Amino acid sequence: MVQERESGAGQGRLSRPLWLALGFVFVGLGFIGALLPLMPTTIFLILAAGCFARSSPRLEAWLLDHPRFGPTLVAWREQGAIPRKGKAMACAGMALGYGLFAWGARPGPWLAVGVAAAMLGCAWYVLSRPTAV
Repeated sequence: MVQERESGAGQGRLSRPLWLALGFVFVGLGFIGALLPLMPTTIFLILAAGCFARSSPRLEAWLLDHPRFGPTLVAWREQGAIPRKGKAMACAGMALGYGLFAWGARPGPWLAVGVAAAMLGCAWYVLSRPTAV
């Protein structure tokens, strides 16, 4: 029993830096997504906030209080809500991404239908979330 607690404590000391590093990776991907039109931003920042919640309350607060991204993150955390503009951008990005995929990869019919079904499922999920004010 004592050994289990000791190994659990060691994992806690090790996991905090891992959550912190992962949080920084997600912040980096989120800010890249803010600059690149087809790469998402918000999902990476939601993941970063979750990682920081497990490693650094100060960095979590920084993200949640960020003037541009904070309101969206707080709306997601409190209500699972996505702003109307975010829903439109996500669906437009998926449609554009599928168009580029179909044009560039020229997939066979089964792959084209499979990818379309996956993207439609993602779009349905985004559209089914409450709309943030």
